[in-house]
Amino acid sequence: MKIERGRMVDIGGRRLRMVAAGPPADEAQAKTPTVLLEAGAFGFSADWSVVQEKLAAQGVRSLAYDRAGMGRSERGPSPRDGHSILEDLEKLLTATGEAPPYILVGHSMAGLRVQLFAARHADWVRGVVLVDASTPEATDHGFGRNFVRVFVAVSHLAAAAASAWLIKPFARMGDSIGLSGDAKREKQWAYAHGPHGRAAAAEVHNWMTAADQARAAGGYDPQIPVAVVTAGDAPHPFKHIQTAPAKAAARNYVKHVAGAKHATLLGHRFADEIVQAVLWVRDQK
Repeated sequence: MKIERGRMVDIGGRRLRMVAAGPPADEAQAKTPTVLLEAGAFGFSADWSVVQEKLAAQGVRSLAYDRAGMGRSERGPSPRDGHSILEDLEKLLTATGEAPPYILVGHSMAGLRVQLFAARHADWVRGVVLVDASTPEATDHGFGRNFVRVFVAVSHLAAAAASAWLIKPFARMGDSIGLSGDAKREKQWAYAHGPHGRAAAAEVHNWMTAADQARAAGGYDPQIPVAVVTAGDAPHPFKHIQTAPAKAAARNYVKHVAGAKHATLLGHRFADEIVQAVLWVRDQK
């Protein structure tokens, strides 16, 4: 598949794809921190295309990327846990010269990596937006552990099916977000692409390890602003866990988006809710 968006960046013997949107870095940094977007399980830069478009319309620079082995990026070493993924991201930011500070935005499983990043580089982080995100504490509960166990098994089955070309006839089902253009085509392609599925399953396989790594790193600095955006407004025990990082922050923002689902939060219908949370973080002093 031809690369239509972003560019390939050498991080030391292998390449990752980065997609930047919005004003040039030097112009953007004078006005607002760069927004660094982390996709969830099986997700990559395409997931953030609508959010990036809407942030650019607000004059905000954002960066999305494909983790090793996913999308257009080349494979990385095992294990694909929180530390190895963060090390790749650090190399990518260094290689591209995309300087801090950043507003970190993480969807789903990426909530674990965002927490790890914020702990390791507290002085780089202006604020955090968690989008229907997981936290280490979710795995302390039976429903969280059961979800991870089932998701690991399903992820390996999905990767095997994609590797055997069994999913290719159903590739059009690959976009559950509601994307358009090149990003939509990329998402559908990745859904049935064996290497992408295997790399994603390797990350999911290490979910509990990544959760333990994030927990060991510690929580967010209570002085940085934390926004949480969740899918749906129905009460659920998991929402108390999702919103806990915001409630622990001195400056916090919580929005439960009626009608949104875990994936559609990132699409055309609901992405404005994520943008508003980013702008709220940006405007905190």
